[in-house]
Amino acid sequence: MAKLTQDELLAQFEEMTLIELSEFVKAFEDKFDVTAAAAAPVVVAGQGGGAAAEAVEEKDEFDVVLTGAGDKKIQVIKVVRELTSLGLKEAKDLVDGTPKPVLEKVNKEAADKAKEALEGAGASVEVK
Repeated sequence: MAKLTQDELLAQFEEMTLIELSEFVKAFEDKFDVTAAAAAPVVVAGQGGGAAAEAVEEKDEFDVVLTGAGDKKIQVIKVVRELTSLGLKEAKDLVDGTPKPVLEKVNKEAADKAKEALEGAGASVEVK
């Protein structure tokens, strides 16, 4: 039997159902007396496609985007300065140049607090 390349093996795995793949992993573990616990989820995630793997993962990083300053622009600038380490000019430029991200890649709790503070000052905000 000719030796298969890694790409050829992956092509064979792509054609297998999840049940067949699970049976293969079990047979592999029995034959070589190993545990493939770390490798199995990687293979299964690859089998399901990128969209399925992303759907399972919960989003844990959010961007807080200022979409409008509202009537109380000065209050919004103050809140932006509190949330970020920006100076007065930079915060004013951010508020004037909406839509702009105020915070990027923050956890859900921080994003919710920032949104609440900005909306309390009269701004319109999106969390993405």
